[in-house]
Amino acid sequence: MNALATVEKKLLNVVHDRAVFRRRVRVLSSLIADELGRDGTVLDLGCGDGSIARAIMDRKPGLRFRGIDVLVRETTLIPVTPFDGTTIPAPDGAYDWVTIVDVLHHTDDPARLVAEAARVARQGVVIKDHLREGLFARETLRLMDWVGNKGHGVRLPYNYLSRAEWDAIFEQAGIAVESWRGRLGLYPFPASLAFDRGLHFIARLR
Repeated sequence: MNALATVEKKLLNVVHDRAVFRRRVRVLSSLIADELGRDGTVLDLGCGDGSIARAIMDRKPGLRFRGIDVLVRETTLIPVTPFDGTTIPAPDGAYDWVTIVDVLHHTDDPARLVAEAARVARQGVVIKDHLREGLFARETLRLMDWVGNKGHGVRLPYNYLSRAEWDAIFEQAGIAVESWRGRLGLYPFPASLAFDRGLHFIARLR
């Protein structure tokens, strides 16, 4: 990678951190914490630097997070183990909960990972991801994905699903939607008009 490209990536990361990332961590950690129990073990699948997991533990000290990721960053806020992106390196029922935050649309086979999460979770799985529904949904999601992830070298297949496709994946994995929350308030007004609407969800599955 040439020096100019490196500078461009660093600048993109700084802009995203100030404009989006900090608010995103604050909002999502609060919403996801509400879906989890007061204590227990949690596997954060595709955890990144662990910012959201760390913020959830600050809210609920009885929860103990570990992370796995295909790309382990130099600095992380929770213990992180590398994995192959397909098979979770843990036995059945190894954790109370599994969280998967904005990861599945980066994979070619989200159904496989959802089934793996269901396998290792004793109590449930909490997923935050996107919905490919509404006017210009795919184009808007591609833009958000590129801005948030290009600077970190994250793979971008832009694999967004409709609600019907998500429901089919959950049924195949043998888990049922226990709660579903949309319109998460990730962006301040007026950006929320373009980037919130019905493009995001958090689901708790049992």
